[in-house]
Amino acid sequence: MLTYHLDPHSDQPLYEQLYRAVRADIMSGALAGGERLPSKRQLAANLRVSQITVETAYGQLLAEGYIASEPRRGYFVQAQLAVPSPIKAAQAAPSAQPAPPPDTGCLYDFRTNIVDNGCFPFSTWARLSRSVLSEYSDRLLRATDPCGAAELREQIARYLRDFRGINISPDNILVGAGSEYLMQLVIQLLGRDRVYGLENPGYRKLYQIFAATGTAVKPLPLDKNGLRADELAKSDASVVYLTPSHHFPLGTVMPVQRRLEILRWASAAPDRYIIEDDYDSEFRYASRPIPALGELDRAGRVVYVNTFAKSLAPGLRIGYLVLPDALMARYRERFSLYSSTVPSFEQHTLAAFLRTGAFERHISRSRKVYQARRDALLAALARELADLPHEVSRSEAGLHLLLHMRNGMRERELIERAAAVGVRVYGLSAYYTPPVTPPKATLVLGYAGLTEAQIDAACALLRQAWTKKET
Repeated sequence: MLTYHLDPHSDQPLYEQLYRAVRADIMSGALAGGERLPSKRQLAANLRVSQITVETAYGQLLAEGYIASEPRRGYFVQAQLAVPSPIKAAQAAPSAQPAPPPDTGCLYDFRTNIVDNGCFPFSTWARLSRSVLSEYSDRLLRATDPCGAAELREQIARYLRDFRGINISPDNILVGAGSEYLMQLVIQLLGRDRVYGLENPGYRKLYQIFAATGTAVKPLPLDKNGLRADELAKSDASVVYLTPSHHFPLGTVMPVQRRLEILRWASAAPDRYIIEDDYDSEFRYASRPIPALGELDRAGRVVYVNTFAKSLAPGLRIGYLVLPDALMARYRERFSLYSSTVPSFEQHTLAAFLRTGAFERHISRSRKVYQARRDALLAALARELADLPHEVSRSEAGLHLLLHMRNGMRERELIERAAAVGVRVYGLSAYYTPPVTPPKATLVLGYAGLTEAQIDAACALLRQAWTKKET
């Protein structure tokens, strides 16, 4: 029987203490692959905690792929997992996807690249801005460190440690003006003469960024666990870009076993790297946020990138990289002559926003707003499309879901009929490189930019558009 010391007086919840203890035993090999775990009732009785505590811990381990559940049999440890060790390093393009059509005549738009500006905490931001102006005065007019203000990098490091499981020094953080700028910087840092593996389907703008820099890319297929490690190994890519915690647009969560396979690929040869984009990790509704891939990195092969575009507002244009020691040294040697691309005033205001806990409160409020909209969309689709064969998937996290229509219409017909009644929807096929004609019609519906009332109205129009008239 598993026995762990759980501290009821700790600031860390009991379920998280248990989750971390079991995960540590799995990663160390103390719990072998295939080993059966105690039932929730048995473990709860042994540890003298509630069954809900055990159920929540098991649920998180299940979501991250550390364990598997078999009906009427219980929970089992996945095949043996081992974090790859560092090895001694040697001394040292598809065409862009077309833009979506303009919004002329559109009443409701299920776009994915938007957040609700009404969630932005204007009063708190204004108060902190005034405080920064008073406290920092003329220092705001001076040039800051090319990597970003020290105060902001310290707060980002704290946030990553507390909420993403990444223990990193502020000296490894580089602040920049949004994801597009940061990706171009990564390409310069790693080199344009490489082949970059990209998820297919994937983020369309990413292909445009690589095309603009003249860099060779290799679209790599996915399966139910995310990017296929076997296809990566067969390719000539030496860098791979991933969205492992919530793939865009499929919504896949990459389980830990696949993450370790890709980390082993990176560690198997000198100068291979993984770019981890953690673009919407804050918005998970069924369980706590999935730990970042960078948490498992022991060989310094993961470049972690994130922005505040989804969590705060795209207009802030503030993002950041976490660079391994070798790459940060390379950056300081080659690019430290560049000035920081984010104004000092915004950096210090954001640092205060993080330091005072305002960011965490904002995320909590925003998560509730978006979860309510997700629930409204699920309810509206179930109600309005009750007579039309359909299926909804990947609604557990993020700000979009997938709608699979089975009413006999092809993807293009669904999009055109929806547009005819004033509703813009987006087909999954457009996210492939090159675009494909899928055997099943699947739509990508973003809900962050619509109110619950607008969602209801839009779904009523979709029923009207997608119901075939009797002749």
